[in-house]
Amino acid sequence: MAHVRLRWLAGALLLTLARSASAEDVPEDLPRLVLDTGRPPVKPAEPDLIRFQLNGEYQLRYEHLRSFPLDVSTTVANQKPGALEDSLGQKNFAYHWLRFTPRLQLREEVQIVAQLDVVSGMVLGDLAHDTFADNTPRDNYDGFRNIQGRWLYAELKTKIGVFRVGQQPSHWGMGILANDGDHPSLFGDYRYGSISERMLFATKPLGKESPLTVAVAGDLVYQDQTADLSRGDQAFQGVFAAFYEKGPNQLGIYAVYRNQTNNKTSGSNLFTYEDRLEVAVLDAAGKFAAPVPGSPNAFVFGAAEGAVIVGSTNLLRTPDQARSGRDTTVQSYGGAAQLGVLHRRKGPGTTSYGEKDPATFGDLVGQVEIGYASGDADPYDGTEKRFTFNANHKVGLLLFDEVMRFQTARSASAAQDPLLSNAARPTPGVQLLSSNGAVFGAQYINPTFIYRPRYWLDFKGGMVVAQTTADYVDPYRLASKGSYTNYRGGEPTRHDLGIELDAGFEARIPLQYKITLVLGAQGGVLFPGGALANDRGEKMKTPWLAVGRLGLIF
Repeated sequence: MAHVRLRWLAGALLLTLARSASAEDVPEDLPRLVLDTGRPPVKPAEPDLIRFQLNGEYQLRYEHLRSFPLDVSTTVANQKPGALEDSLGQKNFAYHWLRFTPRLQLREEVQIVAQLDVVSGMVLGDLAHDTFADNTPRDNYDGFRNIQGRWLYAELKTKIGVFRVGQQPSHWGMGILANDGDHPSLFGDYRYGSISERMLFATKPLGKESPLTVAVAGDLVYQDQTADLSRGDQAFQGVFAAFYEKGPNQLGIYAVYRNQTNNKTSGSNLFTYEDRLEVAVLDAAGKFAAPVPGSPNAFVFGAAEGAVIVGSTNLLRTPDQARSGRDTTVQSYGGAAQLGVLHRRKGPGTTSYGEKDPATFGDLVGQVEIGYASGDADPYDGTEKRFTFNANHKVGLLLFDEVMRFQTARSASAAQDPLLSNAARPTPGVQLLSSNGAVFGAQYINPTFIYRPRYWLDFKGGMVVAQTTADYVDPYRLASKGSYTNYRGGEPTRHDLGIELDAGFEARIPLQYKITLVLGAQGGVLFPGGALANDRGEKMKTPWLAVGRLGLIF
Protein backbone atom coordinates (compact mmCIF):
# COMPACT_ATOMS: atom_id res chain seq x y z
CA MET A 1 0.00 0.00 0.00
CA ALA A 2 3.04 2.30 0.10
CA HIS A 3 2.54 3.45 -3.48
CA VAL A 4 -1.09 4.36 -2.73
CA ARG A 5 -0.07 6.51 0.23
CA LEU A 6 2.61 8.20 -1.88
CA ARG A 7 0.11 9.06 -4.63
CA TRP A 8 -2.42 10.47 -2.14
CA LEU A 9 0.31 12.49 -0.42
CA ALA A 10 1.58 13.89 -3.73
CA GLY A 11 -1.94 14.76 -4.86
CA ALA A 12 -2.83 16.50 -1.61
CA LEU A 13 0.41 18.50 -1.72
CA LEU A 14 -0.18 19.63 -5.30
CA LEU A 15 -3.74 20.75 -4.60
CA THR A 16 -2.76 22.60 -1.43
CA LEU A 17 0.05 24.53 -3.09
CA ALA A 18 -2.01 25.21 -6.23
CA ARG A 19 -4.69 26.95 -4.15
CA SER A 20 -2.12 29.27 -2.61
CA ALA A 21 -0.30 30.12 -5.84
CA SER A 22 -0.60 33.52 -7.45
CA ALA A 23 -0.22 33.36 -11.22
CA GLU A 24 1.07 36.94 -11.39
CA ASP A 25 4.04 36.10 -9.14
CA VAL A 26 5.30 33.20 -11.25
CA PRO A 27 7.43 33.98 -14.36
CA GLU A 28 5.85 32.95 -17.67
CA ASP A 29 9.08 31.28 -18.79
CA LEU A 30 9.30 29.04 -15.72
CA PRO A 31 9.80 25.87 -17.86
CA ARG A 32 12.90 27.47 -19.43
CA LEU A 33 14.23 28.42 -16.01
CA VAL A 34 13.89 24.79 -14.94
CA LEU A 35 15.21 23.10 -18.12
CA ASP A 36 16.81 25.35 -20.73
CA THR A 37 16.88 23.45 -24.03
CA GLY A 38 18.33 26.27 -26.12
CA ARG A 39 15.25 26.25 -28.34
CA PRO A 40 14.05 29.67 -29.55
CA PRO A 41 10.48 30.53 -28.58
CA VAL A 42 7.80 30.27 -31.25
CA LYS A 43 6.50 33.75 -32.02
CA PRO A 44 2.74 34.04 -31.51
CA ALA A 45 0.47 34.82 -34.45
CA GLU A 46 -0.44 38.47 -34.97
CA PRO A 47 -3.39 40.17 -36.72
CA ASP A 48 -2.79 41.35 -40.29
CA LEU A 49 0.59 39.58 -40.43
CA ILE A 50 1.65 36.56 -42.46
CA ARG A 51 4.72 34.91 -40.93
CA PHE A 52 6.78 31.84 -41.78
CA GLN A 53 8.98 30.33 -39.08
CA LEU A 54 11.42 27.47 -39.49
CA ASN A 55 12.79 25.83 -36.36
CA GLY A 56 14.63 22.60 -35.92
CA GLU A 57 17.70 20.81 -34.67
CA TYR A 58 20.54 18.54 -35.62
CA GLN A 59 21.68 16.16 -32.88
CA LEU A 60 24.63 13.76 -32.89
CA ARG A 61 25.35 11.24 -30.13
CA TYR A 62 28.34 9.00 -29.48
CA GLU A 63 27.80 6.28 -26.88
CA HIS A 64 30.13 3.88 -25.11
CA LEU A 65 28.24 1.12 -23.34
CA ARG A 66 29.47 -1.65 -21.10
CA SER A 67 27.52 -4.61 -22.42
CA PHE A 68 25.18 -6.69 -20.27
CA PRO A 69 23.78 -10.25 -20.59
CA LEU A 70 20.54 -11.00 -22.44
CA ASP A 71 18.62 -14.05 -23.65
CA VAL A 72 20.48 -16.12 -26.24
CA SER A 73 20.11 -15.34 -29.93
CA THR A 74 19.99 -17.78 -32.85
CA THR A 75 23.59 -16.95 -33.79
CA VAL A 76 24.94 -17.80 -30.35
CA ALA A 77 22.69 -20.85 -29.98
CA ASN A 78 24.14 -22.28 -33.21
CA GLN A 79 27.74 -21.43 -32.36
CA LYS A 80 27.61 -22.39 -28.69
CA PRO A 81 24.95 -25.06 -28.06
CA GLY A 82 23.70 -24.88 -24.49
CA ALA A 83 24.67 -21.21 -24.02
CA LEU A 84 22.50 -19.50 -21.42
CA GLU A 85 23.22 -15.84 -22.16
CA ASP A 86 24.31 -13.49 -24.91
CA SER A 87 25.31 -9.83 -25.13
CA LEU A 88 23.69 -6.90 -26.92
CA GLY A 89 26.68 -6.67 -29.25
CA GLN A 90 27.20 -2.92 -28.88
CA LYS A 91 30.00 -1.08 -27.12
CA ASN A 92 30.82 1.97 -29.25
CA PHE A 93 28.38 3.53 -31.70
CA ALA A 94 26.97 6.82 -32.97
CA TYR A 95 23.51 7.93 -34.07
CA HIS A 96 21.93 11.22 -35.11
CA TRP A 97 18.79 12.98 -36.30
CA LEU A 98 17.89 16.14 -38.22
CA ARG A 99 14.45 17.59 -37.52
CA PHE A 100 12.68 20.51 -39.20
CA THR A 101 9.52 22.19 -37.86
CA PRO A 102 8.17 24.77 -40.33
CA ARG A 103 5.19 26.90 -39.32
CA LEU A 104 3.09 29.21 -41.51
CA GLN A 105 0.90 31.76 -39.71
CA LEU A 106 -1.81 33.42 -41.78
CA ARG A 107 -2.74 36.26 -39.47
CA GLU A 108 -4.28 35.04 -36.20
CA GLU A 109 -6.89 32.79 -37.75
CA VAL A 110 -4.96 30.10 -39.65
CA GLN A 111 -1.78 28.20 -38.89
CA ILE A 112 -0.17 25.31 -40.78
CA VAL A 113 2.43 23.26 -38.90
CA ALA A 114 4.67 20.44 -40.11
CA GLN A 115 7.51 18.41 -38.65
CA LEU A 116 9.91 16.16 -40.53
CA ASP A 117 12.85 14.02 -39.43
CA VAL A 118 15.01 14.19 -42.54
CA VAL A 119 17.54 11.67 -41.24
CA SER A 120 17.43 9.59 -38.07
CA GLY A 121 19.26 6.53 -36.77
CA MET A 122 22.60 4.73 -36.56
CA VAL A 123 25.56 6.13 -38.53
CA LEU A 124 28.61 4.14 -37.37
CA GLY A 125 30.00 1.76 -34.77
CA ASP A 126 28.86 -1.56 -33.34
CA LEU A 127 25.39 -2.86 -34.16
CA ALA A 128 23.00 -4.61 -31.82
CA HIS A 129 21.71 -8.01 -32.92
CA ASP A 130 18.42 -9.88 -32.47
CA THR A 131 16.62 -6.82 -31.09
CA PHE A 132 14.17 -6.25 -33.96
CA ALA A 133 11.16 -6.20 -31.59
CA ASP A 134 12.29 -2.77 -30.33
CA ASN A 135 10.99 0.30 -32.15
CA THR A 136 14.58 1.52 -32.63
CA PRO A 137 16.60 -1.71 -32.49
CA ARG A 138 19.99 -0.16 -33.41
CA ASP A 139 20.70 -3.19 -35.60
CA ASN A 140 21.42 -1.50 -38.94
CA TYR A 141 22.91 1.69 -40.37
CA ASP A 142 19.68 3.51 -41.15
CA GLY A 143 20.87 6.98 -40.20
CA PHE A 144 20.80 8.39 -43.75
CA ARG A 145 17.70 6.67 -45.12
CA ASN A 146 15.24 6.73 -42.24
CA ILE A 147 12.97 9.65 -43.19
CA GLN A 148 9.95 10.24 -40.98
CA GLY A 149 7.13 12.60 -41.79
CA ARG A 150 5.80 13.40 -38.35
CA TRP A 151 3.30 16.28 -38.42
CA LEU A 152 1.27 18.11 -41.05
CA TYR A 153 -1.87 19.81 -39.83
CA ALA A 154 -3.90 22.98 -40.20
CA GLU A 155 -5.38 24.98 -37.33
CA LEU A 156 -8.28 27.40 -37.64
CA LYS A 157 -9.28 29.78 -34.86
CA THR A 158 -12.90 30.88 -34.86
CA LYS A 159 -15.21 32.73 -32.47
CA ILE A 160 -16.51 29.44 -31.07
CA GLY A 161 -13.19 27.63 -30.72
CA VAL A 162 -10.19 26.05 -32.43
CA PHE A 163 -10.42 23.43 -35.19
CA ARG A 164 -7.37 21.33 -36.01
CA VAL A 165 -7.16 18.68 -38.74
CA GLY A 166 -4.31 16.56 -40.10
CA GLN A 167 -1.44 14.43 -38.83
CA GLN A 168 -0.65 15.88 -35.45
CA PRO A 169 1.05 15.11 -32.13
CA SER A 170 -0.69 13.97 -28.98
CA HIS A 171 0.63 15.11 -25.60
CA TRP A 172 -1.05 15.21 -22.21
CA GLY A 173 0.12 16.05 -18.71
CA MET A 174 3.55 14.74 -17.79
CA GLY A 175 3.60 12.62 -20.94
CA ILE A 176 3.50 9.22 -19.24
CA LEU A 177 0.63 8.09 -21.50
CA ALA A 178 0.40 10.44 -24.52
CA ASN A 179 3.75 11.97 -25.41
CA ASP A 180 4.59 13.77 -28.66
CA GLY A 181 8.28 12.78 -28.71
CA ASP A 182 9.35 16.43 -28.94
CA HIS A 183 9.90 17.31 -25.27
CA PRO A 184 13.60 17.27 -24.25
CA SER A 185 14.43 15.68 -20.89
CA LEU A 186 17.20 16.17 -18.34
CA PHE A 187 18.80 12.82 -19.26
CA GLY A 188 18.40 10.81 -22.45
CA ASP A 189 16.68 11.60 -25.73
CA TYR A 190 13.21 11.28 -27.21
CA ARG A 191 12.27 8.80 -29.94
CA TYR A 192 9.20 8.74 -32.19
CA GLY A 193 6.10 9.78 -30.18
CA SER A 194 2.29 9.65 -30.22
CA ILE A 195 1.02 10.80 -33.64
CA SER A 196 -2.50 10.55 -35.08
CA GLU A 197 -4.54 11.47 -38.12
CA ARG A 198 -6.83 13.66 -36.05
CA MET A 199 -9.81 15.97 -36.21
CA LEU A 200 -9.97 18.10 -33.08
CA PHE A 201 -12.19 20.84 -31.73
CA ALA A 202 -11.36 22.79 -28.57
CA THR A 203 -13.45 25.52 -26.99
CA LYS A 204 -14.02 27.53 -23.82
CA PRO A 205 -17.70 26.83 -23.09
CA LEU A 206 -17.94 29.47 -20.34
CA GLY A 207 -16.51 32.29 -22.45
CA LYS A 208 -13.25 33.41 -24.04
CA GLU A 209 -11.72 34.52 -20.73
CA SER A 210 -12.88 31.42 -18.87
CA PRO A 211 -10.16 29.15 -17.37
CA LEU A 212 -12.06 26.05 -18.52
CA THR A 213 -11.14 24.40 -21.86
CA VAL A 214 -12.91 21.40 -23.34
CA ALA A 215 -11.67 19.41 -26.35
CA VAL A 216 -12.94 16.45 -28.37
CA ALA A 217 -11.08 14.56 -31.09
CA GLY A 218 -11.41 11.60 -33.44
CA ASP A 219 -8.21 9.73 -34.33
CA LEU A 220 -6.79 7.18 -36.67
CA VAL A 221 -3.52 6.41 -34.88
CA TYR A 222 -0.48 6.78 -37.10
CA GLN A 223 2.01 5.62 -34.49
CA ASP A 224 2.20 5.16 -30.73
CA GLN A 225 3.12 2.57 -28.09
CA THR A 226 0.79 -0.19 -29.34
CA ALA A 227 -0.14 0.74 -32.91
CA ASP A 228 1.68 1.44 -36.15
CA LEU A 229 -0.36 2.19 -39.26
CA SER A 230 2.50 1.07 -41.53
CA ARG A 231 2.31 -2.52 -40.23
CA GLY A 232 -1.46 -2.71 -40.73
CA ASP A 233 -2.73 -1.68 -37.28
CA GLN A 234 -6.00 0.24 -37.58
CA ALA A 235 -6.50 1.98 -34.24
CA PHE A 236 -9.46 4.36 -34.01
CA GLN A 237 -9.83 6.57 -30.98
CA GLY A 238 -12.36 8.93 -29.48
CA VAL A 239 -10.76 11.47 -27.15
CA PHE A 240 -12.27 13.84 -24.60
CA ALA A 241 -10.22 16.28 -22.51
CA ALA A 242 -11.16 19.04 -20.12
CA PHE A 243 -8.89 21.17 -17.98
CA TYR A 244 -9.02 24.19 -15.71
CA GLU A 245 -6.03 26.47 -16.22
CA LYS A 246 -5.00 29.63 -14.42
CA GLY A 247 -1.48 30.86 -15.11
CA PRO A 248 0.97 28.05 -14.31
CA ASN A 249 -1.68 25.97 -12.55
CA GLN A 250 -3.70 23.35 -14.37
CA LEU A 251 -5.95 20.43 -13.45
CA GLY A 252 -7.70 18.21 -15.98
CA ILE A 253 -8.95 14.85 -17.19
CA TYR A 254 -8.23 12.95 -20.39
CA ALA A 255 -10.42 10.07 -21.53
CA VAL A 256 -9.86 7.77 -24.51
CA TYR A 257 -11.81 4.94 -26.10
CA ARG A 258 -9.71 2.84 -28.51
CA ASN A 259 -10.71 0.14 -30.95
CA GLN A 260 -7.71 -1.42 -32.70
CA THR A 261 -7.70 -4.24 -35.27
CA ASN A 262 -5.28 -5.90 -37.66
CA ASN A 263 -6.43 -8.52 -40.19
CA LYS A 264 -3.90 -11.35 -40.50
CA THR A 265 -3.49 -14.81 -41.98
CA SER A 266 -2.13 -18.02 -40.50
CA GLY A 267 -0.30 -20.30 -42.92
CA SER A 268 -2.22 -19.19 -46.01
CA ASN A 269 -4.85 -16.72 -47.13
CA LEU A 270 -7.51 -19.33 -46.41
CA PHE A 271 -6.91 -19.06 -42.66
CA THR A 272 -7.61 -15.52 -41.56
CA TYR A 273 -7.97 -14.02 -38.12
CA GLU A 274 -8.14 -10.60 -36.56
CA ASP A 275 -6.00 -9.09 -33.80
CA ARG A 276 -8.20 -6.87 -31.61
CA LEU A 277 -7.73 -4.39 -28.80
CA GLU A 278 -10.62 -2.53 -27.17
CA VAL A 279 -9.81 -0.38 -24.14
CA ALA A 280 -10.94 2.68 -22.24
CA VAL A 281 -8.42 4.99 -20.60
CA LEU A 282 -9.01 7.56 -17.89
CA ASP A 283 -6.13 9.90 -17.07
CA ALA A 284 -6.02 12.79 -14.59
CA ALA A 285 -3.17 15.29 -14.56
CA GLY A 286 -2.28 18.57 -12.94
CA LYS A 287 0.58 21.00 -12.40
CA PHE A 288 1.29 24.04 -10.28
CA ALA A 289 3.92 26.67 -9.51
CA ALA A 290 4.12 29.18 -6.65
CA PRO A 291 6.64 31.62 -5.19
CA VAL A 292 8.35 30.66 -1.96
CA PRO A 293 7.09 33.07 0.74
CA GLY A 294 9.67 35.70 1.63
CA SER A 295 11.93 34.97 -1.36
CA PRO A 296 10.98 36.71 -4.64
CA ASN A 297 13.46 34.64 -6.64
CA ALA A 298 12.60 31.18 -5.32
CA PHE A 299 9.73 29.05 -6.60
CA VAL A 300 8.20 25.69 -5.92
CA PHE A 301 6.65 23.71 -8.75
CA GLY A 302 5.22 20.28 -9.35
CA ALA A 303 3.08 18.00 -11.46
CA ALA A 304 1.21 14.72 -11.18
CA GLU A 305 -0.49 12.29 -13.53
CA GLY A 306 -2.29 9.00 -13.03
CA ALA A 307 -4.00 6.67 -15.52
CA VAL A 308 -6.15 3.53 -15.52
CA ILE A 309 -6.62 1.26 -18.57
CA VAL A 310 -9.41 -1.34 -18.75
CA GLY A 311 -10.69 -3.45 -21.61
CA SER A 312 -10.01 -6.64 -23.54
CA THR A 313 -7.72 -7.91 -26.28
CA ASN A 314 -6.63 -10.97 -28.17
CA LEU A 315 -3.27 -9.43 -29.04
CA LEU A 316 -1.90 -11.30 -26.01
CA ARG A 317 -3.36 -14.78 -25.70
CA THR A 318 -2.37 -18.35 -24.94
CA PRO A 319 -2.92 -21.22 -27.40
CA ASP A 320 -5.93 -22.30 -25.28
CA GLN A 321 -7.41 -18.81 -25.58
CA ALA A 322 -6.76 -18.81 -29.32
CA ARG A 323 -8.68 -22.07 -29.69
CA SER A 324 -11.59 -21.00 -27.49
CA GLY A 325 -11.77 -17.41 -28.77
CA ARG A 326 -11.58 -16.07 -25.22
CA ASP A 327 -9.99 -12.63 -24.92
CA THR A 328 -7.42 -11.40 -22.44
CA THR A 329 -8.72 -8.87 -19.90
CA VAL A 330 -6.75 -5.61 -19.64
CA GLN A 331 -6.49 -4.08 -16.15
CA SER A 332 -3.48 -1.82 -15.60
CA TYR A 333 -2.70 1.45 -13.91
CA GLY A 334 0.19 3.79 -13.21
CA GLY A 335 1.17 7.32 -12.35
CA ALA A 336 3.93 9.74 -11.42
CA ALA A 337 4.36 12.90 -9.37
CA GLN A 338 7.07 15.57 -9.35
CA LEU A 339 7.97 18.23 -6.79
CA GLY A 340 10.77 20.75 -7.27
CA VAL A 341 12.30 24.03 -6.17
CA LEU A 342 14.01 26.67 -8.27
CA HIS A 343 16.18 29.69 -7.54
CA ARG A 344 16.20 32.43 -10.17
CA ARG A 345 19.14 34.70 -10.94
CA LYS A 346 18.89 37.96 -12.88
CA GLY A 347 21.66 39.62 -14.85
CA PRO A 348 22.55 41.38 -18.12
CA GLY A 349 23.43 39.43 -21.26
CA THR A 350 21.66 37.32 -23.82
CA THR A 351 19.51 34.26 -23.37
CA SER A 352 20.78 30.89 -24.56
CA TYR A 353 18.70 31.16 -27.74
CA GLY A 354 20.27 34.47 -28.76
CA GLU A 355 17.52 37.00 -27.99
CA LYS A 356 18.70 40.36 -26.64
CA ASP A 357 16.92 40.09 -23.31
CA PRO A 358 18.21 40.06 -19.73
CA ALA A 359 19.69 36.64 -19.09
CA THR A 360 17.37 35.61 -16.29
CA PHE A 361 18.00 31.97 -15.53
CA GLY A 362 17.51 29.34 -12.85
CA ASP A 363 20.89 28.81 -11.22
CA LEU A 364 19.76 26.06 -8.82
CA VAL A 365 17.05 23.48 -9.54
CA GLY A 366 16.20 20.49 -7.39
CA GLN A 367 13.44 18.02 -8.15
CA VAL A 368 12.20 14.60 -7.08
CA GLU A 369 9.89 12.31 -9.03
CA ILE A 370 8.14 9.19 -7.84
CA GLY A 371 6.40 6.78 -10.18
CA TYR A 372 4.44 3.55 -10.18
CA ALA A 373 3.46 1.17 -13.00
CA SER A 374 1.52 -2.02 -12.28
CA GLY A 375 3.29 -5.27 -13.14
CA ASP A 376 2.26 -8.70 -14.36
CA ALA A 377 3.74 -11.78 -12.68
CA ASP A 378 1.98 -14.16 -15.10
CA PRO A 379 1.86 -12.96 -18.74
CA TYR A 380 -0.36 -15.88 -19.81
CA ASP A 381 -3.03 -16.01 -17.09
CA GLY A 382 -5.71 -14.27 -19.17
CA THR A 383 -5.33 -10.84 -17.54
CA GLU A 384 -2.87 -8.22 -18.74
CA LYS A 385 -1.81 -6.12 -15.74
CA ARG A 386 1.41 -4.57 -17.04
CA PHE A 387 1.27 -0.78 -17.30
CA THR A 388 3.89 0.77 -19.57
CA PHE A 389 4.74 4.46 -19.54
CA ASN A 390 5.34 6.23 -22.83
CA ALA A 391 8.99 5.65 -23.73
CA ASN A 392 9.55 9.41 -24.09
CA HIS A 393 8.95 10.00 -20.39
CA LYS A 394 12.58 9.55 -19.37
CA VAL A 395 13.68 8.24 -15.98
CA GLY A 396 17.47 8.07 -15.83
CA LEU A 397 19.81 6.86 -18.57
CA LEU A 398 20.55 3.20 -18.07
CA LEU A 399 18.17 0.95 -16.12
CA PHE A 400 14.97 1.53 -18.09
CA ASP A 401 16.39 2.97 -21.32
CA GLU A 402 19.09 0.35 -21.91
CA VAL A 403 19.05 -2.71 -19.62
CA MET A 404 15.30 -3.41 -19.30
CA ARG A 405 14.67 -2.10 -22.81
CA PHE A 406 16.96 -4.62 -24.46
CA GLN A 407 16.12 -7.43 -22.07
CA THR A 408 12.53 -7.21 -23.26
CA ALA A 409 13.54 -6.60 -26.90
CA ARG A 410 15.78 -9.69 -27.01
CA SER A 411 13.13 -11.77 -25.24
CA ALA A 412 10.41 -10.67 -27.68
CA SER A 413 12.73 -11.23 -30.65
CA ALA A 414 13.75 -14.71 -29.45
CA ALA A 415 10.09 -15.63 -28.88
CA GLN A 416 9.42 -14.94 -32.58
CA ASP A 417 12.31 -17.15 -33.73
CA PRO A 418 11.06 -20.70 -34.53
CA LEU A 419 14.61 -22.05 -34.01
CA LEU A 420 14.46 -20.95 -30.39
CA SER A 421 10.78 -21.07 -29.46
CA ASN A 422 10.17 -24.63 -30.78
CA ALA A 423 6.85 -23.53 -32.25
CA ALA A 424 5.49 -23.22 -35.76
CA ARG A 425 4.63 -19.61 -35.05
CA PRO A 426 5.21 -17.42 -31.99
CA THR A 427 2.75 -16.88 -29.19
CA PRO A 428 0.41 -14.02 -30.21
CA GLY A 429 1.38 -10.56 -28.99
CA VAL A 430 5.06 -11.22 -28.23
CA GLN A 431 6.01 -8.40 -30.62
CA LEU A 432 4.41 -5.98 -28.12
CA LEU A 433 6.39 -7.16 -25.09
CA SER A 434 9.39 -4.92 -25.78
CA SER A 435 9.33 -1.90 -23.44
CA ASN A 436 11.17 0.37 -25.95
CA GLY A 437 12.94 1.96 -22.99
CA ALA A 438 9.80 2.84 -21.03
CA VAL A 439 9.11 2.34 -17.35
CA PHE A 440 6.95 -0.76 -16.89
CA GLY A 441 5.98 -2.93 -13.95
CA ALA A 442 8.13 -0.89 -11.57
CA GLN A 443 8.07 1.78 -8.91
CA TYR A 444 10.89 4.29 -8.54
CA ILE A 445 12.14 7.44 -6.91
CA ASN A 446 14.20 9.78 -9.08
CA PRO A 447 15.82 12.85 -7.45
CA THR A 448 17.68 15.21 -9.81
CA PHE A 449 19.45 18.56 -9.57
CA ILE A 450 20.90 21.23 -11.86
CA TYR A 451 23.60 23.75 -10.97
CA ARG A 452 23.77 26.55 -13.55
CA PRO A 453 26.64 28.96 -12.75
CA ARG A 454 26.06 30.78 -16.07
CA TYR A 455 22.90 31.00 -18.16
CA TRP A 456 24.59 28.89 -20.86
CA LEU A 457 26.16 26.15 -18.68
CA ASP A 458 24.48 23.28 -16.80
CA PHE A 459 25.93 20.70 -14.42
CA LYS A 460 23.41 18.02 -13.54
CA GLY A 461 23.05 14.85 -11.55
CA GLY A 462 20.45 12.29 -10.64
CA MET A 463 19.71 8.98 -9.01
CA VAL A 464 17.15 6.25 -9.70
CA VAL A 465 16.13 3.74 -7.04
CA ALA A 466 13.70 1.16 -8.43
CA GLN A 467 12.02 -2.15 -7.78
CA THR A 468 9.44 -4.21 -9.64
CA THR A 469 5.79 -4.07 -8.61
CA ALA A 470 5.24 -7.76 -9.38
CA ASP A 471 7.41 -10.83 -9.94
CA TYR A 472 9.82 -10.09 -12.79
CA VAL A 473 9.03 -12.82 -15.36
CA ASP A 474 10.52 -13.38 -18.82
CA PRO A 475 7.57 -14.34 -21.12
CA TYR A 476 9.91 -16.04 -23.61
CA ARG A 477 11.43 -18.39 -21.02
CA LEU A 478 7.96 -19.08 -19.62
CA ALA A 479 6.54 -19.98 -23.05
CA SER A 480 9.57 -21.98 -24.28
CA LYS A 481 10.62 -23.73 -21.06
CA GLY A 482 7.55 -23.50 -18.85
CA SER A 483 9.49 -21.93 -15.99
CA TYR A 484 8.78 -18.69 -14.16
CA THR A 485 12.17 -16.95 -14.14
CA ASN A 486 13.50 -13.47 -14.74
CA TYR A 487 15.28 -12.48 -17.97
CA ARG A 488 18.47 -14.23 -16.83
CA GLY A 489 16.89 -17.40 -15.53
CA GLY A 490 16.98 -16.14 -11.94
CA GLU A 491 14.43 -16.00 -9.17
CA PRO A 492 11.48 -13.81 -10.30
CA THR A 493 10.34 -13.02 -6.75
CA ARG A 494 13.38 -10.80 -6.16
CA HIS A 495 12.06 -7.31 -6.90
CA ASP A 496 15.09 -5.05 -6.33
CA LEU A 497 16.16 -3.57 -9.70
CA GLY A 498 19.03 -1.57 -8.26
CA ILE A 499 20.38 1.95 -7.91
CA GLU A 500 21.45 4.12 -10.83
CA LEU A 501 23.62 7.23 -10.61
CA ASP A 502 23.66 9.77 -13.47
CA ALA A 503 25.68 12.91 -14.14
CA GLY A 504 26.39 15.28 -16.99
CA PHE A 505 27.04 18.80 -18.24
CA GLU A 506 25.77 20.92 -21.12
CA ALA A 507 26.95 24.16 -22.70
CA ARG A 508 24.66 26.22 -24.96
CA ILE A 509 26.69 28.66 -27.08
CA PRO A 510 24.77 31.26 -29.13
CA LEU A 511 26.00 31.61 -32.71
CA GLN A 512 24.90 33.91 -35.52
CA TYR A 513 21.45 33.78 -37.14
CA LYS A 514 19.83 32.63 -33.87
CA ILE A 515 21.58 29.26 -33.98
CA THR A 516 22.71 27.68 -30.74
CA LEU A 517 25.56 25.19 -30.52
CA VAL A 518 24.98 22.62 -27.76
CA LEU A 519 27.90 20.58 -26.40
CA GLY A 520 27.74 18.17 -23.52
CA ALA A 521 28.19 14.73 -22.05
CA GLN A 522 26.15 12.40 -19.89
CA GLY A 523 26.97 9.21 -18.07
CA GLY A 524 25.34 6.64 -15.85
CA VAL A 525 26.26 3.62 -13.78
CA LEU A 526 23.86 0.96 -12.50
CA PHE A 527 24.40 -1.09 -9.35
CA PRO A 528 22.08 -4.01 -10.19
CA GLY A 529 19.70 -5.55 -7.68
CA GLY A 530 18.51 -9.11 -7.22
CA ALA A 531 15.83 -8.80 -9.93
CA LEU A 532 18.70 -8.76 -12.48
CA ALA A 533 20.51 -11.80 -11.02
CA ASN A 534 20.99 -15.13 -12.82
CA ASP A 535 19.94 -18.67 -11.81
CA ARG A 536 22.95 -18.91 -9.47
CA GLY A 537 21.96 -15.72 -7.66
CA GLU A 538 24.87 -13.78 -9.17
CA LYS A 539 24.05 -10.15 -9.83
CA MET A 540 24.76 -8.61 -13.21
CA LYS A 541 28.20 -7.04 -13.56
CA THR A 542 27.88 -3.29 -13.13
CA PRO A 543 26.70 -1.75 -16.46
CA TRP A 544 27.70 1.80 -17.30
CA LEU A 545 27.57 4.15 -20.25
CA ALA A 546 29.02 7.45 -21.40
CA VAL A 547 27.40 9.67 -24.03
CA GLY A 548 28.96 12.54 -25.96
CA ARG A 549 26.39 15.06 -27.21
CA LEU A 550 26.57 17.67 -29.98
CA GLY A 551 23.66 19.67 -31.32
CA LEU A 552 22.68 22.67 -33.41
CA ILE A 553 19.39 24.32 -32.45
CA PHE A 554 17.70 26.86 -34.72
